[in-house]
Amino acid sequence: MPLKRAKEVLEIEAAAVKALVKSLDKDFLKAVDVMAACQGRVVFAGMGKTGVVARKISATLSSTGTPSIYMHSAEAVHGDLGQVTRDDVVVLISSSGETEETVRLLPLLKKVGCRTIAMTGGLKSSLAKHCDLVINVGVQKEGCPLGLAPMASTTATLAMGDALAASLIDRKNFKREDFAFFHPGGSLGRRLILTVEDIMRKGNNFARVRDTDLVKDVLLSITQARCGSACVVNAKKHFVGIFTDGDLRRHIEEDQGILSKQVRCVMTKDPLTISKDRLAAEAFDILMQKKVDELPVVDARGALVGLLDVQDLLKAGLAR
Repeated sequence: MPLKRAKEVLEIEAAAVKALVKSLDKDFLKAVDVMAACQGRVVFAGMGKTGVVARKISATLSSTGTPSIYMHSAEAVHGDLGQVTRDDVVVLISSSGETEETVRLLPLLKKVGCRTIAMTGGLKSSLAKHCDLVINVGVQKEGCPLGLAPMASTTATLAMGDALAASLIDRKNFKREDFAFFHPGGSLGRRLILTVEDIMRKGNNFARVRDTDLVKDVLLSITQARCGSACVVNAKKHFVGIFTDGDLRRHIEEDQGILSKQVRCVMTKDPLTISKDRLAAEAFDILMQKKVDELPVVDARGALVGLLDVQDLLKAGLAR
C-alpha cells in the first residue's frame, strides 16, 4: 500500500508539472519582461506552504542575477511592507487566489505603485482579478490522499518558479562566471573564479635554481621549499627546465654520480607550463590529463613567476 500510494503521488505531481507547459501564455512572457526590466527587486509573498515555495523561488532568482527578497504575507501588514518600493515587482503566490493575508496586500501595493503578478490556480479569484499579470499554476488534483495538504500545487508552483528563473537567465545573458560571483564559497565558484596566480607558490615558497647548480644542491633547495620539484633558470634568468623527483629516480639508476652533476644535464627541458592568468581549474585538469604533479607558471613574456603544485589545488577544493 505505501509503495502504491507513493507512486500515485509522484504520477499526480509529474502530471501537474507537465500540464503547466500548455498553460504558458502571454502573461508569462510579460512577467519575464517585467522582472527583467525591474529597477528594484522582485518580491515574492506567500503564506504557509506557498510561503516556503516563495522563499525558494526568491533565492533562486537572487543567485541567478535577479535581485529578489521574500516577504511573509502576514508580516507585511505589520511593518515588512516597508521593504517594498515602487521600483519593485511583487509576485503574490496563493493556490486558490483567495488567501486572506495575501489578498489584503493588494490595495496597499497599489498605493506603493509597484507592479504585481499573481501566481495562482484560481484564475477568477480576487488575486487574479486585481494583479497586473497572472501566471497559472493550477492543478487538477492534489497528491494528498485526504485532499487537504498542498502537494501537487506547491510542486507546480515551484516548477513554474524555476521556469521563470531559467527564462530570466536567458534574457539577462547570465553566465557561469556570473553565477560563480554569487557563489564564491562553493566548489563551482572556486573553479570559475580562482586563477593560477591566486594559488601558485611564489617567492621563497618554491625552488628556483641555476642550470649550473649541482643536483645535490638542487635537492637541498627542493627540501627547503617543501615542494617536489625545482624550476631551473639560466644565467640570464630565463626559464629553461624543471627538475623533479621523477627525474632523479630515472637518472640515478643509470648514473650513481648524478648528485655531482649540473642540473641542466638531467633536468626536463622545455616542460609544460601555464600562464598565471589561466583558471586554476584549467590547471588542475591539465595536471590530471598529463599525469604530472607540478606546473611552472610563467607571465605573458614567458618569465618564470611561480610554481603550481597539485596539492595546493586540492587544498583549494578544485577537485571535481
